[in-house]
Amino acid sequence: MNRFERVVWPLVAIVLVALSIPWFLWGSTTVVAGFPIWLWWHVGWMALASVVFWLFATRAWGLGIEPPDRTASGGERP
Repeated sequence: MNRFERVVWPLVAIVLVALSIPWFLWGSTTVVAGFPIWLWWHVGWMALASVVFWLFATRAWGLGIEPPDRTASGGERP
């Protein structure tokens, strides 16, 4: 995993958490298809979070948790 990924994935997680609750839409009386707009935001955001989590699970699972691969430097294999 390169340095770029080690910086980007935590930033993506922070943005996902920060915008998961649509504070800026509370109090809005806009209704779409019978539901308030803030509810649509939440449903859409959870769909986006699911896609991001799938990407993370397939590309960067263990980031910051698993030790670096030592086989390239002559270390023991797990």
